[in-house]
Amino acid sequence: MTHDHKPAAAESATEPLESLEAHEAHHAHDAPAATEESPFGLQYWEDRYSAPGLAWSGNPNPVLVTEATPLPSGRALDIGSGEGADAFWLASQGWSVTGVDISVNALDKSKAAAESLDQTAAARIQWEQHDLTSWLPSPRSYDLVSSQFMHLPEPTRSTLFRGLAAAVAPGGTLLIVAHDVSGLDEADHHAHLTELMFSVDDVLAAIDGENLTVEVAESREREAAPATGETRMRDVVVRATRTAAAVASSTT
Repeated sequence: MTHDHKPAAAESATEPLESLEAHEAHHAHDAPAATEESPFGLQYWEDRYSAPGLAWSGNPNPVLVTEATPLPSGRALDIGSGEGADAFWLASQGWSVTGVDISVNALDKSKAAAESLDQTAAARIQWEQHDLTSWLPSPRSYDLVSSQFMHLPEPTRSTLFRGLAAAVAPGGTLLIVAHDVSGLDEADHHAHLTELMFSVDDVLAAIDGENLTVEVAESREREAAPATGETRMRDVVVRATRTAAAVASSTT
């Protein structure tokens, strides 16, 4: 994933997909991949994460920190976990975390990094390899489901987001953050990747019918990473919860 991972110093670029090309959606990377023919398929990410050092900054995504800090800890699912910064941050806050990525190299790197930083937190993380174009989590299994900069083409994206919404347990939270396609113009360096980007309305349409209460649905402005040559960017931020009332009504 992407974590508002401004890539490590050696890699210039990115905050999440500040180089949608490089990360191609980090979380597009996390965008697990589609086929071996895909330029951002399994082999692409295995090669990328086989390089020494870190591809991203090692810091958790700021929106995740902002939105998850007030939540009581429980079971968390980090989709497109990349080098594990989000999963590790959640575990350090007391969450029991499942970090999912398509790349075994990314998962190995994440596990080693977490264990070197804090073995107690590392023990709270389970790392799993899955291709998110063909795998979905079990329904109502997690107290927090986090998708940070997961950029997939349609209809795979909506199928995934609907499955992530279904995975939210009663009282739990879904958090989806991504680059906002509505903030692009033809001069934007992500403009040629619009098929992988989407809007707040696209997310809301995908999760409609899953009995979640939407608490945040906005295009949120932030500073862009210096390496992009831009000053401001906009991100889709959607946070929704499964309330007890919604659970009761869906079972009657």
